Amino acid sequence: MANLSELRTGIATNLATISGLRTAATIPDNPNPPIAIITPDGISYDDTFGRGMQEYRFTVTVLVGLVAERSNQNKIDGYCSSTGSSSIKLAVESDKSLGGKAFDVRVSEMRTYSSVNVGDVKYLAAEFIVLCYAD
Repeated sequence: MANLSELRTGIATNLATISGLRTAATIPDNPNPPIAIITPDGISYDDTFGRGMQEYRFTVTVLVGLVAERSNQNKIDGYCSSTGSSSIKLAVESDKSLGGKAFDVRVSEMRTYSSVNVGDVKYLAAEFIVLCYAD
């Protein structure tokens, strides 16, 4: 039976295959971009008979440097692509079992692309929704 920490770590491990992208399976105090931060976004319990499966939802927030930098906008565009060596979708889905802890994992959407403030620092961010099915 998988637990939340193992699934979060598995997603971070898959994301670490993107060259130059740092990953955080827990929320860092001071993020150092470019970084992908994995946070739980909900759990649907008992999706099959006999409590055989849960649906775990995660938000992967990718932060890059200042929003005004064209190169950072191009970088985050690469993370949002469904193909290519920087694709968040391809990286997360590269091991659909998350090291044997899940039945399946998939990126269902990119839902936000905007500037965000973390402390006194402004970043460009994109959020991805990850669905993970595990017992």
